[in-house]
Amino acid sequence: IIHPVKYLQDHLAQDVRPDGRQFLSFRPISVNISSITHADSSAIFKIGNTTIVCGIKAELAAPKAESPEYGYIVPNIELPPLCSPKFRPGPPSDQAQVVVKLIENILRNSAAIDLKDLCVFKGKLAWVLYCDLVCINYDVTLPETLYNIETGSVSVNYTKRLKFPIKALPVSVSFAIFNDQLLVADPTDDEESLCLGRLTIVMNEDKICCIHKPGGIPISQDLFLKSLTKCKKRAELIRSLIDAAVSTIKQEHLNE
Repeated sequence: IIHPVKYLQDHLAQDVRPDGRQFLSFRPISVNISSITHADSSAIFKIGNTTIVCGIKAELAAPKAESPEYGYIVPNIELPPLCSPKFRPGPPSDQAQVVVKLIENILRNSAAIDLKDLCVFKGKLAWVLYCDLVCINYDVTLPETLYNIETGSVSVNYTKRLKFPIKALPVSVSFAIFNDQLLVADPTDDEESLCLGRLTIVMNEDKICCIHKPGGIPISQDLFLKSLTKCKKRAELIRSLIDAAVSTIKQEHLNE
């Protein structure tokens, strides 16, 4: 595309997005659980063209000195050149570090996981969950894809060991802001690169857990209320997909 800004603006002026969606429409989602046999838990989560693979390994370690009664979770994300030409080999990019920090904040603020459940012996031994996420194909909406895949996969472990309890299932939904009257849901990479602001809302079953807005233009009250309404509906859909994937795995294990 020679003039990407004009190309996008021409579409938005016609009340349609370049991929044919309406402003507040979302891309299709697919969830696959227990995809990696050598991990303690795993999942593949796809939103549109964005594909993320998550593998979780549980290891025993000494708890942190400042929290001797708690285990801990260590998220990590890789954005290799394989997923998009915008990334380069080397240390984690700024974007990867921001997303990891956001995941940590969501895990803490949502109270979805009680880290005391990971403690084996106070001050001596605790479980550590290493959550390694790899982006296979990048078309943005990373916070939504990454956090949903992580919460969905952590709760699934159908070996004969003790299952790790999940207190709630927060779901994140992303939006791009183009002006004080225009908000688009589930933006693509091209849309996000040209927008004037971004917004991610995380909700569990009954409340908002986190709102992430990294700069950009302010969002009007009207657009924010619209985003909340769409977020609630989208969160219900994603939870139903995760529940369906979990039920399928349960049934497969019962049939073994």
